[in-house]
Amino acid sequence: MGLMAVRAYLTEQLAPLGPVQEHHFHEGIDAGTNLILMLPGQRPELDPLLVAAHYDGPLHSIGADDNASGLAALIELAKHWADEPPRRAVWIVAFDQEEWGRLGSTALAQELQAGGQKLKLVESLEMLAYTCETQSYPVQAMRAVYGDRGDFIAVVGNLGAAAMLPVPDAGRSLPDVRLSDHSPFWDAGYDAVMVTDTSFLRNPRYHRMSDTIDTLDLPFLAAVTEGLKAGLGAL
Repeated sequence: MGLMAVRAYLTEQLAPLGPVQEHHFHEGIDAGTNLILMLPGQRPELDPLLVAAHYDGPLHSIGADDNASGLAALIELAKHWADEPPRRAVWIVAFDQEEWGRLGSTALAQELQAGGQKLKLVESLEMLAYTCETQSYPVQAMRAVYGDRGDFIAVVGNLGAAAMLPVPDAGRSLPDVRLSDHSPFWDAGYDAVMVTDTSFLRNPRYHRMSDTIDTLDLPFLAAVTEGLKAGLGAL
């Protein structure tokens, strides 16, 4: 499925829930379109929560885990919160051109920062559905805490987000943790986290044609999505 078809599918899924804004950025070969759906919360005076996943995929890959899994969770969360509004407003965002250097998220983060927009938290859903018997880490000392099995979900955030795996200095000393749409929001001064199955640290099919749906742990994805509903809805 091509990028335009994915964009059309997302619009089709989100449009019944409310107006879907097209946020255009850059021009020429770097032109792209983020999709934004703003869902109201029970307390409109609270700063909104931004929950996102990128909808572009890597070249020469099916992209089931990266990042159809994140999009599936994003759509399910949007439908849930449209039916059962959370405490605060939620902005559902599908980012374009993450694979080309996080262009879509950088454009939006900079625009929101320039406009003085406050956000409670930015949550980037980045590969949520792969489990396996072994797990690698960017720092080997983490193995003693999280174990050898690739059967957990990681939440990586800057210190302000108070996440499970806090990263100082916006992750500049550990570049692997910056490789998703949360990092432009770190750079813009926002609290942001990445929710991930740890990507290439676990999934050997990362950016390969073998990243197909039959390799995914769908019950795991469903459990992660339910956890996100409960955790984010209570913020």
